[in-house]
Amino acid sequence: MTVKRDRKHILVVGASRGLGLGLTKEFLRRDYHVTATVRAAISGGGLDEYYEQLTMDTLDINSPSLTEAFLARMKNEIFDVVVLNAGIYGPREKNLSESTVEEISHVMMTNAINPVRLAERLVPMLRPETGVMAFISSALGSLELNANDGSELYCASKAMLNRLSRSFATTYDYLTVLNLHPGWVRTELGGLDAPLDVETSARGMADVLESRAGAGGHEFLDYRGKIVPW
Repeated sequence: MTVKRDRKHILVVGASRGLGLGLTKEFLRRDYHVTATVRAAISGGGLDEYYEQLTMDTLDINSPSLTEAFLARMKNEIFDVVVLNAGIYGPREKNLSESTVEEISHVMMTNAINPVRLAERLVPMLRPETGVMAFISSALGSLELNANDGSELYCASKAMLNRLSRSFATTYDYLTVLNLHPGWVRTELGGLDAPLDVETSARGMADVLESRAGAGGHEFLDYRGKIVPW
């Protein structure tokens, strides 16, 4: 991997489609070098013209062997921004009592536990003075806003991500840590009825990420930079 010295470097974990792909495109347009991870090769993503700025890599955050191999490949890299976007909705037609142990475990590991575990391993690769570590969360993980929301397993996984990232931010208190609510976006996860398109959400989140460089602390913000209650 060759990164121009005057070009900032962002890592987007979970970039095969939706918000991750949208963030990849947005930061390429902003002249960043983007390292984007996918679980399997993608085509037709509209990225061909950016080949000099883009590094595609393979990562499944639920696979210890793939994670270790990825970290070994990244060990000499320095990132200005890390965005941990990997996530799943889980069983849509089941409530908590109907979901299997395997389904519950998969949602929690993918959405909450393994993103924070990976973030801990990536800390040495994040620029210490101005680097930003960002977790893609959701306002559905806010206990204040969603006491009666029906998507209980997904909501619980995002609430867990928020809690674990708070501990992460306390441990690495010299970093800037963000939990980002992208809005309700028309993606495979958000559905066709969502009011926001990917480009608008990605552009807003990119603005927030750039504006918070070097700010320090831990915040839960939406794609417009507005505070989301924990």
